[in-house]
Amino acid sequence: MTATAEADVREVLGRLADAWNSGDAAAYGRLFAEDADYVTFFGMNFPGREAIESSHRALFEGPLRGSKLTGSLGGAAKVRFVRPDVAVAVVGGGSSLTGAEVADEGRESTVSFVLVQEGGEWLITAFQNTRVSDPRGRKRLRKRRGWSRGRRRRCSNGCG
Repeated sequence: MTATAEADVREVLGRLADAWNSGDAAAYGRLFAEDADYVTFFGMNFPGREAIESSHRALFEGPLRGSKLTGSLGGAAKVRFVRPDVAVAVVGGGSSLTGAEVADEGRESTVSFVLVQEGGEWLITAFQNTRVSDPRGRKRLRKRRGWSRGRRRRCSNGCG
């Protein structure tokens, strides 16, 4: 694949971060294909550009007002082309609810993108945000929920 195509994909990801950081839901939504799927870190899917834009408008005007994405979304992404007009990008990053340059604790994510070239323009057609977590945290959750000592002893090899 050409260096230009990769640079174009990275540029879209950079514009996505810029739109988020400025709280611009319209600019954010324009980066997605009309029939895109946007899967949040908690598994909810927002199908379609309109749903992506409107959900982000509510976030940017409400609980995520002033938040910032941390890291270099476009610069740090691993980009590969499955076809000349289809790219997959995977990148780690996070967000700060206070607008800081470093992600707040517990707000680190790995994000996967599928981008398609339509009419000479790269658009995001699929987005998946997955929170980075320690799977061993499940044990602490169970402990807090009052699982018995006997249960933990029987499962001492880390099975759950």
